[in-house]
Amino acid sequence: MTDTGALRDGWEQRWLLPGELLAEGSSSRPRRTGRDWAVDGLFFAFSAAVWLLLLIDLPSRFYLPDWMSTVDPWLGAFACLTIWWRREHPLAVGLALLPVTAFSSCGFGAVTFGILNLGLRLPLSTALLVLGAHFAVLTPYLVEYSVPHEGGYMAVSFMIAYYLFFFVWGASVRLRRQLVVRLRADASRERAEHTRRLADARRTEREAIAREMHDVLAHRISLLSVHAGALAYRTDAAAGGAKPLSDTEIGDSARVIRDTAHQALEELREVLTVLRGRGQGEGGPQPGVADIGGLVTEAERAGQRVVYTRDLDAGAAAALRTTVQRTAYRVVQEGLTNARKHAPGAPVQVAIGGAPGQGLTVAVRSALPARPSAAEIPGAGAGLAGLEERVALEGGALRHGPSASGTEFELVAELPWGPTPLGRDPRD
Repeated sequence: MTDTGALRDGWEQRWLLPGELLAEGSSSRPRRTGRDWAVDGLFFAFSAAVWLLLLIDLPSRFYLPDWMSTVDPWLGAFACLTIWWRREHPLAVGLALLPVTAFSSCGFGAVTFGILNLGLRLPLSTALLVLGAHFAVLTPYLVEYSVPHEGGYMAVSFMIAYYLFFFVWGASVRLRRQLVVRLRADASRERAEHTRRLADARRTEREAIAREMHDVLAHRISLLSVHAGALAYRTDAAAGGAKPLSDTEIGDSARVIRDTAHQALEELREVLTVLRGRGQGEGGPQPGVADIGGLVTEAERAGQRVVYTRDLDAGAAAALRTTVQRTAYRVVQEGLTNARKHAPGAPVQVAIGGAPGQGLTVAVRSALPARPSAAEIPGAGAGLAGLEERVALEGGALRHGPSASGTEFELVAELPWGPTPLGRDPRD
């Protein structure tokens, strides 16, 4: 739909709605729409027609006193004019019509719409009081003239039922409009809630992307830094008189750096493939418990001293949920990366164990350095926070910090073996 068509449809909808609905929630006075002008015009025309018919029939009501016959047409004309002020001043119009109800039969049509307006635009308690006042001032006319001259008690019953019908009609329209306003407010709140949920989902997705990128790249980049640092150290030592590196050693170091860079790019490609929406199945298999041994081997090739202990049945481990296995792998990866950054050269202990019904425990421990290393590899400082989120999503717990003896830094994750406490896959 073009913008012009949308504007035209919007104008048509505004034309067909009451001004009170369009101005709901606004402090300004509602302006009449095209529908309001049409309704008021019809009401005025009907009231004027009734006024004219009853004015013609006025001489037949010989039983009325002369003063009442004189003021009757003027009060009826005044009642017809109040049609145009009933929206802005419903209470004032309702009270102004009391003498018309008491002394004028020509204003019968206009009074009818005044009664409808009471139920439509005034609170129920106020409207009932004004309606009661109308019945009170009408009673003398009914008793004095309607019962003996205008059809008896049948006419009285008709007048009461007629006024009550229009009052109930106005009150029902008011309730319907209030329902529309409440539904509109509910829809507005739902849109706001949807916007908030969408913003929360986007923020959560950004955090997941940042966590995944950190876990994938930090390990590989730290390995590159270690290999390149070792190569630079040997080169500087050779310049100072030490034995220079042989061509074979230089080639081996270059191949290690190249392979590590290729692995970093390959893992980055897998992450980007998943983020672009192709699904994890097309991004290659995800790392698991079985791949932790290869992770330890890579760390040892980079010069770390790692003691790997595995107290885990291979068949039982294969039955672990994929997300739990990936989380265990990331815990070991982050632990080795942090040890490489903050305690270079210190021995590292990696232990993984567990069984069905007991849970899975992954621990990485390394000696605390006596002082910060001058060659410490910079980091984003978000790795442990990302791990806590990963472990929490699996229904587990993560502990990190100095050990009880104060000589080691430990990173321990305790993960559930079976389903999460919610009984569902955290990815859902």
